[in-house]
Amino acid sequence: MTTFETDARYLAKTYRRFPLEIAEGRGSLVTGTDGREYIDLGSGIAVNLFGLQDEQWKRAVIAQLDRFQHCSNLYCCEPVARLAELLCTRTGMERVFFSNSGAEANECAIKVARKWAAEAKGKEFYNIITLNKSFHGRTLATLAATGQDVFHRNFQPLPAGFLYADVGDRAGLERLLKEHPCAAIMIECVQGEGGVIPIGQTFADDIRALAEQYQVLLICDEVQLGNGRSGRLYGYMNYGLTPDVVTTAKGIGGGLPLGATLLGARVAEVLQPGDHGSTFGGNPVACAGGVSILSRIDEPLLRGVRERSDYIFRELTGAPGVECVSGMGLMIGVKTARPARKCAELALSRGVLVTTAKDRIRLLPALNIPMEQLKTAIQALKTCAEK
Repeated sequence: MTTFETDARYLAKTYRRFPLEIAEGRGSLVTGTDGREYIDLGSGIAVNLFGLQDEQWKRAVIAQLDRFQHCSNLYCCEPVARLAELLCTRTGMERVFFSNSGAEANECAIKVARKWAAEAKGKEFYNIITLNKSFHGRTLATLAATGQDVFHRNFQPLPAGFLYADVGDRAGLERLLKEHPCAAIMIECVQGEGGVIPIGQTFADDIRALAEQYQVLLICDEVQLGNGRSGRLYGYMNYGLTPDVVTTAKGIGGGLPLGATLLGARVAEVLQPGDHGSTFGGNPVACAGGVSILSRIDEPLLRGVRERSDYIFRELTGAPGVECVSGMGLMIGVKTARPARKCAELALSRGVLVTTAKDRIRLLPALNIPMEQLKTAIQALKTCAEK
């Protein structure tokens, strides 16, 4: 059988695949088994921050593989400690719990919030407010945290204790805080799966003020937006927020499974031995790669992210067939007159890889994608948007 036939026969039908088998890649260029080269504007859904086969990342990963590939969290390990130190010193957070994915990072955040609230406020303060159109993962708890009924309907009953507010609705958010004993407010600064929509500075300010007024934790989900993609190290920094908990994954591992839950001063000591754990969380090979990635997200790189973002917004806003452009940094949603899936299929036929989110094309290129490749891809995408 061909790879397509084997895939169709043996893999669970959880993904609507594009008709492309990837053979190899380097940087932001991908080669298919069809022999054709494609410009990648998806980067593995915000994972390959420095593109494919990034040499510095490879050296760090291989060097750790030559030492040992895994050890129990019952022992100390240099790359794990080093990555935790980097995350804390660059964010002002106090401690880190490592896991394998964004959903697991968010599960940890939920547990931290509930344990903190039970101890600080009372056991009835377990509710967590999230936002409609949010997405926080596919475990049962993070599905419950996700403010989209479409993800809920086939998996009832979901865990209780999650409430939902609309983006921009300060009064609605405050009503939930008044009427329910709450532990935390959990947000994405840009709602990725919800259509790549920023929450905006005004509502970010409202959230900060209400969290302080009602003495609840602020959790920022930076799984997709974080690690430089927003044009700052983490997306919440664009809004001047000071979260109590930050979750991240995707790009921090550079291509290996890695999630992290960062704990601020209020919750730094909440987790104690036996409260939480993960066999593979903090895998030394993944963390060695993470050190390589995080140590290179510096101001010159972030400036380049902002420049590339400005170019995309400038080129696509008002272009024929483009109804609107939204997002932040290099996490961009493009609503086209043509259906998003059809537009993505056309882009593939023109040698450009993109993903979709709701009714929008979603652009998540490598942070260092060469400008000439980006320009070629965006011009091709403009032709796909035209009806």
